[in-house]
Amino acid sequence: MSRLIVVSNRVSAPKDPAAGSAGGLAMALSAALRKYEGLWFGWSGETVETFVPEAKIEDRAGVTVALVDLEAQDVEEYYNGYANKTLWPLFHHRVDLTEYERSYGEGYERTNARFAEVLAPLIRPDDVIWIHDYHMIPLARDLRRRGLRNRIGFFLHTPWPARQLLVTLPHHRRLVESMFDYDLIGFHTREWLDLFRDYVASEPSVNGRLLPNDELEAFGKTVQTGVFPIGIDVNGFLAARNSPLGTRTYDRMAASAAFRSMIVGVDRLDYSKGLEQRLLGYEQFLADNPDMRAEVFLLQVTPISRDEVDAYQDIRARLDALAGRINGEYADMDWQPIRYLNRTYRRDQLAGIYRAARVGLVTPLRDGMNLVAKEYVAAQNPDDPGVLILSRFAGAAEQMGEALLVNPFSREELSDAIKRALTMPLDERKRKWASLMQVVRDTDVSIWRDDFVACLRAVDRPADGDGSAARAA
Repeated sequence: MSRLIVVSNRVSAPKDPAAGSAGGLAMALSAALRKYEGLWFGWSGETVETFVPEAKIEDRAGVTVALVDLEAQDVEEYYNGYANKTLWPLFHHRVDLTEYERSYGEGYERTNARFAEVLAPLIRPDDVIWIHDYHMIPLARDLRRRGLRNRIGFFLHTPWPARQLLVTLPHHRRLVESMFDYDLIGFHTREWLDLFRDYVASEPSVNGRLLPNDELEAFGKTVQTGVFPIGIDVNGFLAARNSPLGTRTYDRMAASAAFRSMIVGVDRLDYSKGLEQRLLGYEQFLADNPDMRAEVFLLQVTPISRDEVDAYQDIRARLDALAGRINGEYADMDWQPIRYLNRTYRRDQLAGIYRAARVGLVTPLRDGMNLVAKEYVAAQNPDDPGVLILSRFAGAAEQMGEALLVNPFSREELSDAIKRALTMPLDERKRKWASLMQVVRDTDVSIWRDDFVACLRAVDRPADGDGSAARAA
């Protein structure tokens, strides 16, 4: 069987799978590379003074990884710049935070070309290539320019923006045109796919056509698209929940709650996660329900990320001030309404925290999927499960309709949902949990992985050598 080549900005194949801290996606892709053989290619995270077009090959617990170093200018323009200051906010509908700098776009193009230069010699004629996320959208085009005719798939882990917002991006047509060098493009939800299709069919400069079975034709090429909702490693997460550390963490959290109901939020520090709106909604709950104040507290776990980007420094300062203000106004001598933590926890520790929480608060303003929602459900005690409050703008909402779906922009709606979750009868909690847990099992990350790879392998490459994507067989 042909090899599978996984490509992502950073290689997250765990060096020690037994450590329990690796995420479900890393474990699933590592398992795929062991199953199909192949390698995982990406940036090493290191910088060098002069770029060397050569990969460093390592073995990580049976997975071959190929790492490349970048120049500091590449990192600043490609990663900090175009990826994190341009595409990330744009794809999350934050045009007000999007920075359009010509040097960022040039660095993005240059760095993707460098990735292609290093990767191309490592690829065999029958390899199947799976490229991940917005950092590397043009990579298939750059590989095709070097003569590769392999099957190449792309999966976007973020939302796709509405056409009216995407056209604010300089050279938006060129970016989308490069995607037609893929054979298969995958999205988390039907909504994100439909927004992509709308751009292709409606943008005058593209003049594309919608074909049956979610195929698209534009730029003289045809590409297959599809919806592939990602999930978690269910069995791995359950094992983490039941591990000694997971159990100890649950016991610690249950004891520290002191018979109060815990609400939990776990999010990387990012403006897309709706953290300010969440704290304001929780504050509204405290104001609306004075009799319930001392019976509940919010544990918000928010690891710091991208601290070199100004927008992230700003939101960190605002959250620090907001949490402090709410605690100062509502705390009592033996109770603090918010425990706000800027640190990272292992997967087994998070499983114990989720299990101890009566309410899971997952309220992004816009999110590709949001696996915290699925992890929270998987961590629950079936005999006494907690309640998931989920933003309707998270990709997970398309599947998890039994959660309490909310508009995260409305503090009153968040307040009402928190009260309903805390007072929900056991029978209703159990019914909702059972339905949600079935969704979690039906969308296991291994199913997502195998479905995408199978669809990509089924693509029929053209015989004329023009490098254009063909229709699926």
